[in-house]
Amino acid sequence: MNPQAKLIFATSLLMGTTITISSNHWILAWTGLEINTLAILPLISKSHHPRAIEAATKYFLVQATASALVLFSSMTNAWHTGQWDITQLTHPTSCLILTSAIAMKLGLAPFHFWFPEVLQGSSLTTGLLLSTAMKFPPITLLYMTSQSLNPALLTTMAILSAALGGWMGLNQTQTRKILAFSSISHLGWMAIIITYSPKLALLNFYLYTLMTAAAFLTLNSMKVLKLSTLMTSWSKTPTLSAMLLLTLLSLAGLPPLTGFLPKWLIIEELTKQEMAPTATIISLLSLLSLFFYLRLTYCSTITLPPHTTNHMKRWHTNKPVNTSVAILTTLSIMLLPISPIILTIM
Repeated sequence: MNPQAKLIFATSLLMGTTITISSNHWILAWTGLEINTLAILPLISKSHHPRAIEAATKYFLVQATASALVLFSSMTNAWHTGQWDITQLTHPTSCLILTSAIAMKLGLAPFHFWFPEVLQGSSLTTGLLLSTAMKFPPITLLYMTSQSLNPALLTTMAILSAALGGWMGLNQTQTRKILAFSSISHLGWMAIIITYSPKLALLNFYLYTLMTAAAFLTLNSMKVLKLSTLMTSWSKTPTLSAMLLLTLLSLAGLPPLTGFLPKWLIIEELTKQEMAPTATIISLLSLLSLFFYLRLTYCSTITLPPHTTNHMKRWHTNKPVNTSVAILTTLSIMLLPISPIILTIM
């Protein structure tokens, strides 16, 4: 792709996100979401492969529908209350329509079907953008309207997302699809807590972004798209494979890694809200996700392909290690000890 075109699309993405997260008026927020959608479409379809074109078409149709629903819910609210302010969304029908629209934009169950397909048709770097940056504007809209959303509906969607994200990821062999289902189950954890503690949902999103970015960039530097390729990566880049193991276990939420922090805080908050059964259900459903993360780590570090010759493992590689991979991996593994500082900021 032309560097100038790439720069225009990157700037548009940044501008669309900034407009949405800094706006108070629904029309401005909608404009930002539209700019974002139009800027990411060329990045999805840049390879000219039929699967990439299909992914871009699916993405466009879903996002256009969701944007129309956002507009419809804000207009319904303005019609009944005379308010265009994002934080003044008080009409119950508008709240329900908005929840559905944002769920569609994020890929929350039961509107999740497009997400794994679109991610499978994109490159790993575009997949990273779709899993992290593109979810930030809708999450901020949820954050701003959190006090008027329906907790029962969000809890149902959250449990459904955690269940489907875990179950559907079990049988996958493509790393992008596995990370897509991982994203769906993580969104479940964010949705369940957004009405009770919006800041905690945002913290979960930030840490999820850190860990997902580390996983995507590691897979990208190893050029891994399938589990079968991942099995041969240990002999080429053992250090990166070992780091990927820890990043994936952090995504699964195992202590003493970073990913344990948001889950621990969410379970604690749900217990305070007298929702211990819900906390138990979503914790048990996260075991499904743990299974496919363990499958990935098993493939990357424990399974070795059959070799006809014995050779030494190359711990020193000639390739320079990407600095961003190193920083993100460190953060996605070692942030748990500084959780008291994070809690004081919150």
